[in-house]
Amino acid sequence: MRAVLVERFGALPGLTEVPDPAPAPHGVVVAVEATGVCRSDWHAWQGHDQDVVLPHVPGHELAGTVVAVGGHVRGWRPGDRVTTPFVTACGTCPECAAGQQQVCRAQTQPGFTGWGSFAELVALDHADVNLVRLHDDLPSSAAAALGCRVATAFRAVTDVGRVRAGESVAVHGCGGVGLSAVAVASAAGARVVATDPSPAARDLAREFGAAHVVDPADGDVVAAVTELTGGGAHVSIDAVGSVVTCEASVRCLRRRGRHVQVGLLPPAAGRPAVPMDRVVALELRLLGSHGMAAHDYPRLLSLVTSSAFPLGRLVGRQLPLEAGPRALRELDHPGTAGITVLRP
Repeated sequence: MRAVLVERFGALPGLTEVPDPAPAPHGVVVAVEATGVCRSDWHAWQGHDQDVVLPHVPGHELAGTVVAVGGHVRGWRPGDRVTTPFVTACGTCPECAAGQQQVCRAQTQPGFTGWGSFAELVALDHADVNLVRLHDDLPSSAAAALGCRVATAFRAVTDVGRVRAGESVAVHGCGGVGLSAVAVASAAGARVVATDPSPAARDLAREFGAAHVVDPADGDVVAAVTELTGGGAHVSIDAVGSVVTCEASVRCLRRRGRHVQVGLLPPAAGRPAVPMDRVVALELRLLGSHGMAAHDYPRLLSLVTSSAFPLGRLVGRQLPLEAGPRALRELDHPGTAGITVLRP
């Protein structure tokens, strides 16, 4: 099969022929119809993830069709259209038994612990726990985003941040996760302020339901969000994962507000100076959110297939697999609003 292969961290990968994967007894092989290009893939390419071993195929957001099934799999067969969370859970650890597969202690992750979906085929573990069936009328290009960015934003807003109607929500960064968070929070009846340096991303945030947008280059983001929310946000989400956005997200909260960290903050990117004096004085809550379990997807699918979520507008461009190396490199200098999807 053809795949985007990283042979040296930070060096531009190439498109090459590699052996086809075989399914584990509990797993499947999926023919990739679409795969998202995510900031997390950039971190893997740069060597920021200790689970990545070279040579390596990135990619963890995918939609496709099952083509091979392991002998222990019961619920799936060739021809099924599927997606999967980026955390492929074991299904048997205490966290999985409690329904919290997104923090499975024995998890694997395509594109991180093993080869991923920047390829024509990808192997997925523990299929009966992790696969999600796709409706025939849901395009693969849009469905690919459900494995990471849309699902991550959905759970961050609804279950971790517990956003309620009438609350003010700040979303820092309007990439795939941020735009999804804007749409989910708006659908919940919240009033959203979105920040991003890209004019195109800010315009798209308005389409997704943001009541206000802020350009960080214009000045003090914290002051702008505080003013627009009438004293600070009830919930603030860092959808980027940087020292600047994390600190701004915490500082723009009102009393007893909730900060939700979604964007990765690898040590190589620096450590944010979280104002713990403010956290204590205002009784702020600092929360992390890490994807969503497969069994939770019916709630998400109900939203994204409704008119309340403009899923089709989330995909900014679709490229062939051979454009994968270029798309990966461009993640450090984003210029296209919305998600970039590769179509193997």
